[in-house]
Amino acid sequence: MPPKANLLVVDDEANTLASLSRAFRLAGHEATVCDNAAKALELAKAQNFDLIFSDVVMPGKDGLSLLEDLKAQGVTTPVVMMSGQAHIEMAVRATRLGALDFLEKPISSEKLLLTVENALRLQRLESENRQLRQRLGKHEIVWNGDAMRKIMAQVERVAASETRVCILGETGTGKELVARTLHERSPRAAGPFVTLNCAAVPAELIESELFGHEKGSFTGAAGRHLGKFEQAEHGTIFLDEIGDMPLPMQAKLLRVLEEGEVERIGGEKPVPVDVRVIVATHRNLETLVGESKFRQDLFHRVYVFPLVLPPLRERREDVPALVEHFARQVWAQNSWKPIPFAPDAIEELQAYSWPGNVRELRNVVERLMLLATEGEVRLDTVRLALPQTVATPASLGSGPLADRVQSFEREAILAELKRHNYHITNAAKALGLERSHLYKKAEQLGIDIQKQRREEDPSGTA
Repeated sequence: MPPKANLLVVDDEANTLASLSRAFRLAGHEATVCDNAAKALELAKAQNFDLIFSDVVMPGKDGLSLLEDLKAQGVTTPVVMMSGQAHIEMAVRATRLGALDFLEKPISSEKLLLTVENALRLQRLESENRQLRQRLGKHEIVWNGDAMRKIMAQVERVAASETRVCILGETGTGKELVARTLHERSPRAAGPFVTLNCAAVPAELIESELFGHEKGSFTGAAGRHLGKFEQAEHGTIFLDEIGDMPLPMQAKLLRVLEEGEVERIGGEKPVPVDVRVIVATHRNLETLVGESKFRQDLFHRVYVFPLVLPPLRERREDVPALVEHFARQVWAQNSWKPIPFAPDAIEELQAYSWPGNVRELRNVVERLMLLATEGEVRLDTVRLALPQTVATPASLGSGPLADRVQSFEREAILAELKRHNYHITNAAKALGLERSHLYKKAEQLGIDIQKQRREEDPSGTA
């Protein structure tokens, strides 16, 4: 059934107003009638109409003048002109003034309702196009170098399939962005893209969030709730940080992946679901399997096509393009005048290690927009905006050189371990060490990695 429209009909003939409004109302639309241009302009400015039908020839101000006034007052509602005295010049002028259509009286009910349907369809398409342009701008993946070129080539290959993808990478590398791109370039693009951060939902609520619940199934369940899987029907569900999913939920997720159906809490029968599953994590799933923190059978279900996103420090050639992209976003969001970056400012940004990856870069670019005071972002502005992480002689303590070096190495290793949530492989990679070498180095420096992890996260979720 076509959606109901809110219409304004303007005509100086009472019989025409009565017949048109009756035809619209019989079709389920709402129709407000008006017999002069001045009143019509007031109504159009005060209310939101989906479409305006206006006669051309009326006493006083005619329909074409009304059309001009509507445009001058910023009223964007589409207007259809009507006339029993139509001629080519009148239709051409109406079109040039911005009329959506021009109908010659008498108008059949079929033609009238088809005009409404076409106008609503056009508005819907324009709205979808605006949303798509906004989404593409917000979720665009920006790169220049080989590292991301190879990743995007893999994305293109796997997007068209139903293959389950596991996106791996440090926090802030753009895992959700890649997942969204996989969805938008897949045959499921017209369906929903639904996300769930497994680390952000309390263990006691995650089953309801994923699979839904029936009314009265537990205290506070006031009505039926559809879980993320049902919300993603015919689309894609993105399970972020799946490495943090509690073990009991892993078993239930495994059943959904195997059977293609979910069972709501309190439900009497399973509900079939047609969903593509994409997962992501900053953790090493193979290590978690070895530590019995992640089910091996679930690992084999989700780790079908891994995509490993490089950290920003390994794709420094992309920094200039990312800076420009984020700067444009900030300018547009705040209606600010564009501010250029000095070449040495860009070089400084490329030299930084970016522990927070692309997400950190986005925040720094916005900070730079606020700090720039001389018409451009300069080197000193960048140095002011970046965290002061470079060690100075004073910060290395005192005493023999060997002791100072040992102290610096200890602090550097602890900092990288903490930055990577004690993920040994990622920390070792950031330090340019083999995993085994990092363990040996930590032992030499008196660093108990397991103890540090427990002290950092007593709950044991790190």
